[in-house]
Amino acid sequence: MAYSTHALPDCNLEAATTLSLRREPACFAFLCSRAISPPQPIDSLNLDLASVDYFGGRASLWATLEIRSAASDDKATAVLGFDESFLSPFTRALIECASSRVPYRMTITRSEDRPQRLVEYVTGPGVALSELILTPQDNVVVVSARAEGEDEETLFQLPRTDSFLRAFAKVTYQADAQLQQTLAQTEKLGRHRTSGAA
Repeated sequence: MAYSTHALPDCNLEAATTLSLRREPACFAFLCSRAISPPQPIDSLNLDLASVDYFGGRASLWATLEIRSAASDDKATAVLGFDESFLSPFTRALIECASSRVPYRMTITRSEDRPQRLVEYVTGPGVALSELILTPQDNVVVVSARAEGEDEETLFQLPRTDSFLRAFAKVTYQADAQLQQTLAQTEKLGRHRTSGAA
């Protein structure tokens, strides 16, 4: 049973999390060998809430990391899709990798009821990932990924500058709080409707 978000307070992540990269070192997306689109410069990025569900007695949500590029008329393009547990660890990993200049590997654990917790939309329509790899370079952090049984593929780059990392940490902290609040409200609403239907 999935409930639409119209019964919940509006959670407009895109408006609150858009970051311009025009003054940052040049970053690109779709750099992998099997990309379905050519490499594109990233002019801005944002987070977006894609869906909120209540099913089997549990609330869950799905969000995306989107990029915009003048090369594609500033149309939003999702590069990662993730559940509510991803954003905070990813931000910590990005900051640690950028500041220590040591590559960082994030293992994505999956369970029977949650087989897809992180997917990439670069090489195909929602490829489930088992590992995310962050590699620091001089001016950028390269974000690569590996699906189960597949080779590592480079997905996109993010700036390594202090200004970007501070701004990214701020918006992801605020976004994570919004996502957790939305999740709690969905859980409460779902329980209320389930008990009312009983």
